Order: sequence, then C-alpha cells, then structure tokens
Amino acid sequence: MGKKIHDILKNKDIGAIGIGAMIVFIAMVLVAGIAASVLVQTSTKLESQAMKTGQETIDEVSTGLAVEQILGHKESTSSVDYIGVVVRPRAGSADVDLSETVIEISDSSEKNLLIYNGDVFIDTDEIEGDLFTLATFSGASSTTFRVVVFEDADGSCVSGTPVINKGDHVMLCINNKDCFTTGFSPRTDVFGQVIVEDGAPGVIAFTTPASYINDVIELQ
Repeated sequence: MGKKIHDILKNKDIGAIGIGAMIVFIAMVLVAGIAASVLVQTSTKLESQAMKTGQETIDEVSTGLAVEQILGHKESTSSVDYIGVVVRPRAGSADVDLSETVIEISDSSEKNLLIYNGDVFIDTDEIEGDLFTLATFSGASSTTFRVVVFEDADGSCVSGTPVINKGDHVMLCINNKDCFTTGFSPRTDVFGQVIVEDGAPGVIAFTTPASYINDVIELQ
C-alpha cells in the first residue's frame, strides 16, 4: 500500500515538472517572439532612416548653384556700382527656387544679405542691348537682388516662380551703390555666397583690379 502511494505521488511530481517545463518553454517562445518583433521594427526604422539620410546627402552634394562668371560695371575710376553674378544649377542638381535664395556678400567692412525681388524681372525675350543699364538694375537695393534670365528653354523661370533647372543660366543683379557705402574701390577683397534652399551654395570670391580702365570688368 505504501509503495503504491509513493508511486502515485512520484507520478504527480513528474506531471507537475512537465507542466512547469512547458510553461517555461512557452514563456521563452513568447519572449523570443517579442524580441524578434522589436528587432524587425527597429531594423525597418533604421533602414527607412538610412534611405532618407542617404537621399538627403545626395541632394546636399549634387543640388545647388555654380557661379559661372562675375561681372562688374565701373561707375568711376575708383568705384564699381553694379555687379552681375551669372549662375546655373550644378550637374545633376534638382530644381533651384531663386525666390528662396539669399545672397550674402561682404567687403570685410560691410556685410549684406539680399533676397529676391519679384517685382523686377527680365526674361530672355526682354534682353536688349547693354546689360549694365539702370533699367537692368533698378529694383535691386541694399536688401534685394533682381534676376535677368539668359537661358530658360522650358520656361520654368518666371517672375512669380523663378525656378531654374538643367540648362538654365541667369544673372543675379546686385546694386553695389546701395549695398556698400562707397562701392568697391580697387584692390578690395570681396567674398560671399549665393545660398539656396537645399544643397551647396554658389561661392562669390574675388579681388577687384588695381585700377578700373574698362567699363565692364571681369571679377572672376
């Protein structure tokens, strides 16, 4: 009789141990499942963030403006009154909105920030004669620049939405007399940037000639 009771209790213990082991196993499976779900979600978020960051990096490197030429106009033998900065989109650049562009320019004594003035805009079919005339630069002031379109095959650059893309060339007009007290005298170091909404800025950097002889001066 005693042996039978011992066997019954032993079998019950074995059953309890089996149930306990199953509970532990199920708990481990649940924990592993939750951990796997967290890892999958984390990896998905990381992949999405990496793709976004990669695209932003590509845009930052490829998008922007390239400065092709900087021209100045002689007001007198000791001063430059107007500056024209000819720019184009960089190779592979996305569209560049000039209305969201800021020109930063300094002669080490003064520094000016200029924004786009849409009220004064010269399209390709309006270009006539000398670029350095009062009509071309009227509206450009100590706080604003204006745009003269040289090339715009698809018509994307208009007064209300001055967007330039592949193949477009425009001149950004700066009224130097208003921006700087005395204009640019000979041997003046000038530097600045054409800062776009997204991407690399165009660089403005030149030293004015030792003397002003010609009316139109190549500054770069």
